[in-house]
Amino acid sequence: MIVLNLVQGIKVKFFLDPSVEIQMNYLALVAEYFGTFLLLLSILATGNALVIGLTLALVIYLVGDLSGGHINPAVSVTMFMNNALSLSELIAYAVVQCLGGVSALFVYRAIA
Repeated sequence: MIVLNLVQGIKVKFFLDPSVEIQMNYLALVAEYFGTFLLLLSILATGNALVIGLTLALVIYLVGDLSGGHINPAVSVTMFMNNALSLSELIAYAVVQCLGGVSALFVYRAIA
């Protein structure tokens, strides 16, 4: 069960143990979505290493304070393995990062 509360963020209750509740910041998830979207769109649209590197630097600069600037599910898994993210945060980050990547693909196909 996921309950969205726009003032406090996202509350995630586990199906197996509903007494466990974890508070997540929805702004971090939005930042990860748009960061992944911009990075993937720059990769697909240009293929230029300089543009991709500058996009990555800009995205990390813009969203780093909000979400940590993972922008990649592999980075989020690494942060989980280092105990910097909980399992529910990892799942949420990975889902929005994949959605950002798929959205960038759809936008690229629409404009290319």
